[in-house]
Amino acid sequence: MAWHGHLTLDYRRDADGCTTALDRHEGPLRVLQRLYPEGPGVCHHVLVHPPGGVVGGDTLDLDMTLAGGSHALLTTPGATRFYRSAGPTAVQSVRARLAAGTRLEWLPLEALVYDAALAENRQRFELAPGAEMIGWDIAALGLPAAGKPFTRGHYLQQIELPGRWLERGRIDAGTDRALLDSPLGLAGRTVLATMWFAAGEALPAARREALLEAARAAAGEHKALPCGATAPEPGLVVLRLLADRVEPAFALLTQVWRAWRRQAWQLEPCPPRIWRT
Repeated sequence: MAWHGHLTLDYRRDADGCTTALDRHEGPLRVLQRLYPEGPGVCHHVLVHPPGGVVGGDTLDLDMTLAGGSHALLTTPGATRFYRSAGPTAVQSVRARLAAGTRLEWLPLEALVYDAALAENRQRFELAPGAEMIGWDIAALGLPAAGKPFTRGHYLQQIELPGRWLERGRIDAGTDRALLDSPLGLAGRTVLATMWFAAGEALPAARREALLEAARAAAGEHKALPCGATAPEPGLVVLRLLADRVEPAFALLTQVWRAWRRQAWQLEPCPPRIWRT
């Protein structure tokens, strides 16, 4: 039996400066209690999916709205696991609408794509002028350490800022061996990650360059990871990387997150406690 989960999150900033959230869920997708480890202005949420994995035919939909002045940080308690499928595709989709003056930190842990999985992971972020976000997406193909490489199935990854930026790639384990194995492709690396800082309008050149330099400085401390930081659009800075394991990729992303938080928002990093458990 396929699971169909839908979660709606509505963030608001009240008169006392506290970011509050109303949530409504259908099916097995929900958030834990609101947390405020760095004060009332930033709401931390942990997304949970009690079944523990996503199989063929499952659909998980997350809809977020952030009203003016609100600031939300979302993460997950563990990896999203896309299990093998007998035919139907598993789909996870995220849609977020950010009003002026809002901030979003979208920091889920990795998606594990099992051999023979048929999976799609779609993310769409609509930012009004004055809104900003930091986000990342990490995908790990197969379980090579357990002797279970990604040899069958497909995985589609899509990140979109409508009308501005579309990062879309579909990897078919059976027909894309050149992409997966070639030195001009993934070169046998099974972890791929994308991280971005996005604004609802063009960033001043000096601010954009500072974010780029912060990402490149962090990348310089992880020389074993092929990575690069670019600004494909005036309101966007992107870091892309490849790795053999999730842990070094996560270490680099969290280092860049810390640097961007300080650089862009003058906020000290406050890692979610769930990352340490």
